[in-house]
Amino acid sequence: MDPAYGREARALGETIAQNGWRLVYGAGDVGLMGETARAAIAAGAATMGVIPTHLLNREQGKRDLSQLVITEDMHERKKVMFMNSDAIVVLPGGAGSLDEFYEVLTWRQIGLHAKPIFLLNTNGYWNPLLALNDHVIAQGFAESTMRGYYSAVPDAASLAAALRAALS
Repeated sequence: MDPAYGREARALGETIAQNGWRLVYGAGDVGLMGETARAAIAAGAATMGVIPTHLLNREQGKRDLSQLVITEDMHERKKVMFMNSDAIVVLPGGAGSLDEFYEVLTWRQIGLHAKPIFLLNTNGYWNPLLALNDHVIAQGFAESTMRGYYSAVPDAASLAAALRAALS
């Protein structure tokens, strides 16, 4: 894995603390979100982790959070995280990140929310996804307005500025 992903994840955690924001995430202590959470906690940010019972051992649920919510299943987890968030940030990741991105994007597209959605596009990680979304639009499976429902930002510093603008 490119070390830049970890650096940007830690920078995001520090940025969350510096701005007095709360990190709401899946409560894991591994991967990029674990990096983000550790940095946020070290810098003094409030943190809320949401994890379903079946993932407590697999994802090594983080226990030193400001608040830990244990849900029955993944659907409840995503709902609780969404309801407690002011914005959505998707870091480089795999199927779970894609699932969460497309779910909140779909909800935005059908008018269920107006929360800002950001892709942290470290070293162009999300460029293939952006191209796929353009393809979906070009082929007539989505309106061009879908592009306006999310923004890709290259690094944590750009993300911080975009979040401050979106949340003000």
